[in-house]
Amino acid sequence: MAPTSTNARDTAHVHRIAPRVVRVELPLPLPDLKVINAYIIEGGTGITLVDPGWSTAESEGLLLAALHGLGYSRSDVQRILVTHAHWDHYTLAVKWRDELGAELMLGAGERHSIEAFDAAEGIHPVQRQMLLRAGAPELARVIAQTPWEPYEDNAPFDPPDRWLHGGERIDCGGTQILARATPGHTRGHIVYTDESAGLAFTGDHLLPRITPSIAFERTPEPLPLRSFLDSLRLFTDLPDHRMLPAHGGVDNTTAVRAAELIEHHRERLTAVADLVARRGSATAYDIAAQMRWTRHDRAIAELNPIHRMVAVLEVMAHLDLLVHRGELAADDSEPVAQFTVA
Repeated sequence: MAPTSTNARDTAHVHRIAPRVVRVELPLPLPDLKVINAYIIEGGTGITLVDPGWSTAESEGLLLAALHGLGYSRSDVQRILVTHAHWDHYTLAVKWRDELGAELMLGAGERHSIEAFDAAEGIHPVQRQMLLRAGAPELARVIAQTPWEPYEDNAPFDPPDRWLHGGERIDCGGTQILARATPGHTRGHIVYTDESAGLAFTGDHLLPRITPSIAFERTPEPLPLRSFLDSLRLFTDLPDHRMLPAHGGVDNTTAVRAAELIEHHRERLTAVADLVARRGSATAYDIAAQMRWTRHDRAIAELNPIHRMVAVLEVMAHLDLLVHRGELAADDSEPVAQFTVA
């Protein structure tokens, strides 16, 4: 169907970002993260979606309404670009690919988590083992006993049609999109850039307020923080683009936000190394317990179990990078790793 109006008015959840780009705010069924930004790219040969959200009836209905408000139908969706395989980005993409035959594209590094997924293993099986190494056995036990939520049951989680490695140029009906590999938040994270319009669909790699989590995937890489920092530096070297993130507003730019996140992790690396030096020997959980978390400056005991897990794993990622750099040493001869000054 050809669009009846490419200048449909903004609504409470639909906002035109650029002449051919519309942001659609879709609800998430999660207790903390409530909204994801899906993006519609209008092209001469149909629609391209970026990160179309979680596969729920409410989210699907709002996305359909946004398409109809622009003069399109669901059958106009030709391709779906997903920044990474977290379910709030990927599951509706898989459902619509299966139903419509639209081409689904995803970073090749996500293959590890998709192929390793087994619902029978429960939630976060690899992270449970990482928590044991971090010296957090009670937290590992709590995570092991956490059940799947109803909205997580049978979520579509199959491979895409096309694995992207970075460097691919994707023709979206007159808009050329460049796929840039940005591992860190996940192994296969991709940022999609429209160079001519100066736009970057940054997924969870660059978020305006949140510091993206690290190693929060089915099969994390050994040094995710090293990859994340390298991927951030990519955007301090490139021309500044307007950020179109998966969560939050669209008023930031890529180079500025990447520099802020690099500085945040530089400060965290220094703080972690100093805390190890003061204690002489410490576990990742020891260090996490001495730090403050979230923008509300909370102690780790004040966080819910999932956020506590993310905090401990972030500290572990910083510790492992400091060991890799030769600033700390790790004793992994026992199940719980002990870290000391090198």
